[in-house]
Amino acid sequence: MRRATARLCGRLGWAPLHEVPLPNGRRADILALRPDGGFTCIEVKSGPRDFLTDSKWPDYRQFCDALYFAVDDAFPVGLLPQEIGLIVAGEGFADIVREAPMHPLPPARRRSLLQRFAWIAALRLAATEDPAGAADLRAALRAE
Repeated sequence: MRRATARLCGRLGWAPLHEVPLPNGRRADILALRPDGGFTCIEVKSGPRDFLTDSKWPDYRQFCDALYFAVDDAFPVGLLPQEIGLIVAGEGFADIVREAPMHPLPPARRRSLLQRFAWIAALRLAATEDPAGAADLRAALRAE
């Protein structure tokens, strides 16, 4: 489901990063940088229990311009709040079923988030070339 959702991001021209630690201590399943410089956060829900026991998803809103849930095609979408965008994923595909309302980030937060996004993306790329050296960079990010 997450892979299909990331592929959807690519088709939309969004650059997705998985498991992005946010400044408030939460971890976004997918944070995507859009061509307009905006951020979309996608919270992947594996099933109804995952959604019903999760009370932290509203905390992501302060770090994105648009918030989506991504669920599989068997998920009972009536459980999900209408004010959040909806992506439905199946075997190798994903589509936006409901657009997320926009709530633009303040400029200072957008700049800070863009720097964090770039840092994480660069760190992950560096880790593919030098896994041992990447540990120092990860420690620096945690210290931030």
